[in-house]
Amino acid sequence: MAVTRRIFTFSVVVLLGVTAGAAAPAAAPLPTTQGVYGAVFRDDRGREIVLRGFNVAGSAKLTENGLLPFRSRADAATSAQAMRDLTGANAIRFLISWEGVQPARHTIDYGYLDRAIEQIREFTDRGIHVLVDYHQDLYSAHLFDDDSWYDGDGAPKWVIDAGDYPDEFCGICFLWGQNMQNNAAVREAMYDFWRNEYGVQDAFLDQAGATMRYLRQRLPAAAFDRIVGFDPFNEPFDGGLDGGTGAEWERRWLLPFYQRFRARMDEAGWAAKPAYVEPLVFWNTGFFEQGGLSTIAPLGTRYVFNSHYYDGARITLDPTPAGDGTYAAAMNRVRDRARTLATAPFVSEFGNSLHSDRTPWMVRAMYQGMDAGVPGASWWGAPASGGTVLSNTMWHWDIYSGRHAEPGDGWNGEDHSVVAVDAAGTVVPRLDRRVLDRLFPTAVAGSTLAFAYEDLARSGYGGAGQQQAWLAAPQSLPAIRALTAGRQYGVLVWRGTAGTTELHLPASFAPATTTVVTDVTAVTTALEEGSATARRLLLDAGAGVHAALVVNTTGGTVTAAQLAAAQRELATWRTRHFPS
Repeated sequence: MAVTRRIFTFSVVVLLGVTAGAAAPAAAPLPTTQGVYGAVFRDDRGREIVLRGFNVAGSAKLTENGLLPFRSRADAATSAQAMRDLTGANAIRFLISWEGVQPARHTIDYGYLDRAIEQIREFTDRGIHVLVDYHQDLYSAHLFDDDSWYDGDGAPKWVIDAGDYPDEFCGICFLWGQNMQNNAAVREAMYDFWRNEYGVQDAFLDQAGATMRYLRQRLPAAAFDRIVGFDPFNEPFDGGLDGGTGAEWERRWLLPFYQRFRARMDEAGWAAKPAYVEPLVFWNTGFFEQGGLSTIAPLGTRYVFNSHYYDGARITLDPTPAGDGTYAAAMNRVRDRARTLATAPFVSEFGNSLHSDRTPWMVRAMYQGMDAGVPGASWWGAPASGGTVLSNTMWHWDIYSGRHAEPGDGWNGEDHSVVAVDAAGTVVPRLDRRVLDRLFPTAVAGSTLAFAYEDLARSGYGGAGQQQAWLAAPQSLPAIRALTAGRQYGVLVWRGTAGTTELHLPASFAPATTTVVTDVTAVTTALEEGSATARRLLLDAGAGVHAALVVNTTGGTVTAAQLAAAQRELATWRTRHFPS
């Protein structure tokens, strides 16, 4: 039998300008099982999509904000534009409140929904996809005394008045989340919700159906097309296991609730959009771990496995800093669980308090784990082990950070916002922008085989701290090692089909000094939709296995000989790890 060898001739492209490029996708990506490592999101052109962005915003928990992320449509516009320009984000998780929608049992506040629609449109009009989230924490603000150390959000007052709950008390609680385990008022009210006492779950589903119908009717078609789905219930917790396990509780109480919500989505005109369902909140925190939807049948692609990740150990007892590969295993748990459930994974919350001097590299390591599920030190030797590139929305983006009238910076003393507004009214990052504005594959024509990115973000705030490469090319690739040493760079490998592959290009990658080593001959840049500054890299490839090494060569000199050697090494490396 004859063997045909395909020889790839790699080209080196130094980008010199911005072209019109291909149009950005309009329709929301949907989960599909057609991925190399499990289910992925694909757009209406069949391209594999990665969603990256932020939650807007924790300020929706506050009455001073009218229980919405922004106090005005103008503030939403300011935030949406800054997010697109500063980070290239293509997705948000937009918080709404049951209390905002249904202030009385038989009342839907359509004015509240109209304000939400106005704010959502400021994002969709800029090409940003939206996941709508029914947010709750500790079930309800109306369970807490006015002088309590803590507060809740979610259920309206009439729901709490229907029950007979004890005075709230958490005891010795160092973190607000301990109320889920220690506060009898919170636990009993949550217990009643899952068991539909007083018809409370029926009422929630009725107002959710009304909300979805109204959003479907009032959002323009182009805006509704950018809604990726609905998160039915933020961070569900049990309120009482009745002697069972967390996995049993999920199967008996949580899954039926999600199935009921899914039915309401279908009735309201959302049948084509998935429900982004969360497991028991403690499934991957490091403490009280149970659940993770681990004992239910595969959900399929009408659902998305929607996980949060916070480092419970480092938030409490573990004093060590994060580093290369710290969160690879944690993110692989998300990948593996989604694969078992036969649907796509999504990480809708992650981050850490900006009061901590360890946060910059914790966030950096979390992004690294979502790019690839192997440490950077071993990625070049085992790139296929990285798995699916995880879509995510970070917690959180709050333009009112440091300026809230209600106690604490937003809620329960949290300080997670990655942005603030300076004296001139400009939205500015509070973390190193290199952590937030990242190279990532927004759309791949075909299937992603491997991806990794070295951001070179510093370990401190305001440009302080050390700088250390985690994705160092090995000595066995001397030319690539020389080209990438001390530089930001990323590598994408994909099995191509007809169409345009796109990567968000960080602002630090100026077009004139971005070097692309690839077998793809058609390489250009274009502006991100909705931005006059943020850019994307476009590669038109076609069938076959392709690789692109994208290097920020600002401030340095690259010789022709160095580039030629890097071409040969990348071609050999690609063939060895990903034969055609």
